[in-house]
Amino acid sequence: MRIKYKKIKKTILSDFYRNRVYLYLVLAVFVCLFTACLKQTPKQTEIHDTQAVYEKLKKENKNLQQTLAKRNADNETLKDKNTTIQLFLLEKGEQIKELNKQITSQQKTLDETIQEVVRAKAKLRSLESKAEAASNMAEAEIALKTLKAQLEAAGQEQNTKVIKAEQLLKLSAQEFKKENYGGALYITDQAKALIKASQVQLETQVEIAPVKGEVLFVVPLPLRVLKNSNLRTGPDRKYKILVIIKKGILVSGYSYKNEWVRVKIEDGTYGWIFHTLVGGR
Repeated sequence: MRIKYKKIKKTILSDFYRNRVYLYLVLAVFVCLFTACLKQTPKQTEIHDTQAVYEKLKKENKNLQQTLAKRNADNETLKDKNTTIQLFLLEKGEQIKELNKQITSQQKTLDETIQEVVRAKAKLRSLESKAEAASNMAEAEIALKTLKAQLEAAGQEQNTKVIKAEQLLKLSAQEFKKENYGGALYITDQAKALIKASQVQLETQVEIAPVKGEVLFVVPLPLRVLKNSNLRTGPDRKYKILVIIKKGILVSGYSYKNEWVRVKIEDGTYGWIFHTLVGGR
């Protein structure tokens, strides 16, 4: 019995130690697995966060590329417009040069014509009376002084018409002293025409009360309406329509602002019309 008891005890202890080894092995494996999980979880979270940031940056990059493409397209459009404007300005610059040459030539011809007429009248000793010449000269002098005062009151400088009229009146006085009354009268009439033109221009400027940014034409432009158009109270489509002008109606242009022209219709009404709707007569 004693021997059998020892065997049983030995078997039990052997099983106990063997089971404890198994338990230790299981615990060791569990600890390893648990440690591995603890180490892998932050990495997985980090990977997930990185992917989210990457997707966000990818989306932002796509938006930036779309914005850049739109801006490039806008830049190309502006470049084309700029080129067109530059060519237009070059064309207008050449036209202005040519017009200045023509004006200079015409003015020279006009001066020569005036001199010829004056000399001819001096030779003919025309029948115009001294009193008539003196009266016209006095009227022209008064009109010129009045115009100068009006220009000063309006804060404007003397224009070329006023300066030319003053020169003609001096020449008229010289011919009057030479007893060339016909020549003096002729020159005075030329001066009075210039004075009248300046007065009309000044009255127009005062009458229309220019708005901010408006540019007045040196002289009124004779224009024709190209198609049925709206005449508005201001230089924009948001302004009230005054009247509808029919195609072919003649108007006078007095100023412009951006793409709008201020015109005067035959009943004396001023208004604004888009520039593409009018053309030269």
